[in-house]
Amino acid sequence: MKSLRITVSLLAFACLALAGCSKSEPTAPAVTGAASGPPVTGDWLVRHMLSDPEQLNPITSNDAGASSVLSYLFETLLDRNPVTLELRPLLAAALPEISADHTTYTFRLREGARFSDGKPVTAEDVLFSIKAIKCQQVNAPFVRVYYQSITDAVLLDDQTIRFTASEPYFKNEDMLGGISILPRHYYDPEGHLNGVSVRQLADDDPAVRERAAAFAETFNRDFFRNPVGSGPYVFNEWKTGEKVVLDRNPDYWGYAFPEIESPYVDRMLFRIINNPDSALVTLKGGDLDMLGLDPLQHLRQTSGARFEENFAKIRYYSPGYTYLGWNNDHPIFGDPRVRRAMTMLTDRAGMVKSILHDLGTVINGPIYKFRPEYDDTIQPYPFDPDGAAKLLAEAGWKDTDGDGLLDKEIDGRRTPLSFEIKTNSGNDVRKRVALAVQDSMQRHGIEVKIREVDWTIFLDEVKNRRFDAIILGWAMGVTEPDGYQIWHSSQIENRGSNHIAFRNSRVDAILEAYRGEFDPQKRTAMYREFQRILHEEQPYTFLFMGESVVAYHKRFENVEALPIGGVVPTRWWVPKERQRYVTETPAP
Repeated sequence: MKSLRITVSLLAFACLALAGCSKSEPTAPAVTGAASGPPVTGDWLVRHMLSDPEQLNPITSNDAGASSVLSYLFETLLDRNPVTLELRPLLAAALPEISADHTTYTFRLREGARFSDGKPVTAEDVLFSIKAIKCQQVNAPFVRVYYQSITDAVLLDDQTIRFTASEPYFKNEDMLGGISILPRHYYDPEGHLNGVSVRQLADDDPAVRERAAAFAETFNRDFFRNPVGSGPYVFNEWKTGEKVVLDRNPDYWGYAFPEIESPYVDRMLFRIINNPDSALVTLKGGDLDMLGLDPLQHLRQTSGARFEENFAKIRYYSPGYTYLGWNNDHPIFGDPRVRRAMTMLTDRAGMVKSILHDLGTVINGPIYKFRPEYDDTIQPYPFDPDGAAKLLAEAGWKDTDGDGLLDKEIDGRRTPLSFEIKTNSGNDVRKRVALAVQDSMQRHGIEVKIREVDWTIFLDEVKNRRFDAIILGWAMGVTEPDGYQIWHSSQIENRGSNHIAFRNSRVDAILEAYRGEFDPQKRTAMYREFQRILHEEQPYTFLFMGESVVAYHKRFENVEALPIGGVVPTRWWVPKERQRYVTETPAP
């Protein structure tokens, strides 16, 4: 069997419901038993999506829903083995040649790779893809941050490209190998970036700014619903609020290479249902094959002979966490004492017990719990209303008018301790977290309002920092972390990922030095200090990492949780006698 390719991914918004069931210590995903017998192609996988993707441009999208679709459409120079996590060639013919000083990376492309429209993948397309990222006007600050040190890229021939970095970065092989390669002829049909160098774009050269702006205007606007890549699936349709459909490409170039992972299911159909209860009804009715369950669904609504006749469940800790983010530019939350008090008024252990039903664990920082960089010596702040009250009093918050709400004079005005929490609609876990926070805060003189917003609107509000507090999540990689995207102060402006406007000069210095350090032990020491600062500052109230439970139809074989971070549906297959759906997609 060919093993499935996993696209190297950047950090992205997590929008999956958290679920699971265990009171034991969490463990990382591990390989489970694989199916016997030779896999065959055919059938569909109909899977749940909570909301529409923000968009389907791999450079400008940054939400998990889009990532789950785009990973089947676009490919990278390198990817990771989902079991060993080792980098391996994909569109590249081999791992890159790297200079001794770690400032040049030379990739040679594999002969025979093609985009879904039949055009060959060339080094020109790789060059164009890094240009799109480096173009300052393209709406991709969360991607561009990983390529800050890349100052130039030149073609050595039609199949070879050399990247030049201004300074060493220990993840450059990973990041350069992980660029989604776009077809230049499709994404820049007017040739706006022809003749424009990466160096000019990196320097925001005035001589090319007009052409770059013209490219960015079209690229940002016109390519969010109609993706074209080189992956094993091709885009079929996207009906807003209903479904996204991908079909296996019968002419996929990878079929000619035994070492390239290729899928078995003919169609990936993402059915958009923004109500978890409706999604479960749809699953039980036979119109979904795969669904991430929330804790109550797992514990109370998916057992019994009838369910178990058709469905099985798989559990694993996926790399991600949920957090309560405080807008550090807000007059209330600029004081770290207030933020610490908010954490001490948030019963995180109680949430894991009552909301996740013990299907998760409290976390104390933004690193995947099973990584060596995660500092488990940091003790999470306990639920301590008395301690919180003392901190708030120190920060000047007292009930001066006897109305039951704490208040403080800010800019000459008596201001009540009142704020709004925003989160995305349709996520029952986050809603229950918000209600628990609201109840706790109101018991201690703080007014909390809750607003649920549609996912795409919510993301826009978050990126533009139009909130007091948010409940959201980050998906994380299982390999070496790099928190620059989320925590460096340079990522506050231009809709960057530092949404809560956290500023700390020491954290900036750590994140900068960390990128140039190639000694894993020294990097770990740096990140332990980084986590201690975050613990003291509490820009987020880090809530929990939840255990995921996925229900899937039993006709699928080879369903397993892998070290890459969970299930890999393109490894799934259905024996011919069990297949339910037929498409016109021929076998390769």
